[in-house]
Amino acid sequence: MDYQNCNLCPRRCGVDRTAGERGWCGAPDTALVAKTMLHQWEEPVLSPNGKSGAIFFGGCTLGCIYCQNRAISQSPVGTPMDSKQLRDTMEALIAEGAENIDLVTPTHYLPTILPALERSLSVPVIYNCGGYERVETLRELEGKVDIYLPDLKYADRELGQTLSGAKNYFPAAKLAIKEMVRQTGAPRWDGERLVRGTVVRHLILPGQVENSLRCLDWLGDNFRPGEILVSLMRQYTPMEATASMPPFDRRITDEEYDAVLSWMYLNDLEGFVQEGEAADAAFIPDF
Repeated sequence: MDYQNCNLCPRRCGVDRTAGERGWCGAPDTALVAKTMLHQWEEPVLSPNGKSGAIFFGGCTLGCIYCQNRAISQSPVGTPMDSKQLRDTMEALIAEGAENIDLVTPTHYLPTILPALERSLSVPVIYNCGGYERVETLRELEGKVDIYLPDLKYADRELGQTLSGAKNYFPAAKLAIKEMVRQTGAPRWDGERLVRGTVVRHLILPGQVENSLRCLDWLGDNFRPGEILVSLMRQYTPMEATASMPPFDRRITDEEYDAVLSWMYLNDLEGFVQEGEAADAAFIPDF
């Protein structure tokens, strides 16, 4: 796996990033770290003490117009790091008290990340991604990732294209999540702390209850009760890019949330929910 003929994500641009060519993500052949922090807003089972060792990478293989991290995701920005520097960053976060190493949107830098994970760390490694992944790429991570934290954003093809520029999102995400669960198996715990497993996030979008129900139906149909955890998120916050795009110019309603939550339970899915207060720009990290 390298940056030549880059096919890391489902877009499979095939560009030679070592020669200065840029694909969809616009990323160079050097990992760009936009921010590191002890992040307190991840799911409590991942960091019961509110100290997730987050490493935010610049750029993204998706183009979600409502992304709360647009300042770093829509263009590849950050401090260049090689594998050794990245490993040193991980160990520094652990020394500060990080309860895990949380790799946020990492796929387009895997050739740099993989060597940094060659030796195991003293805390779980979380692969925090948009769910838009290639199975072949994920297989390179087997044995190096303890917890997969993918989104399942869309079951609707046109919604994936309109909001993220990825009409093939659902077919790719379905295969990717199955591969993640194959690698991790069912959730494993150390007290209240999750130490292994796959947690699938789903962000409810305004006016898109049907999309949410289809996503939850697929999860319920393909995984046994307790085989995965679901994090049902109501934190959608309108961003500047969606200000003139009804219904995406508003937060979700209580009625929309209640309908999706009921459907989650009808599918025998276990996991977590968010309070309404989560839909606030104050929870967006300062980049």
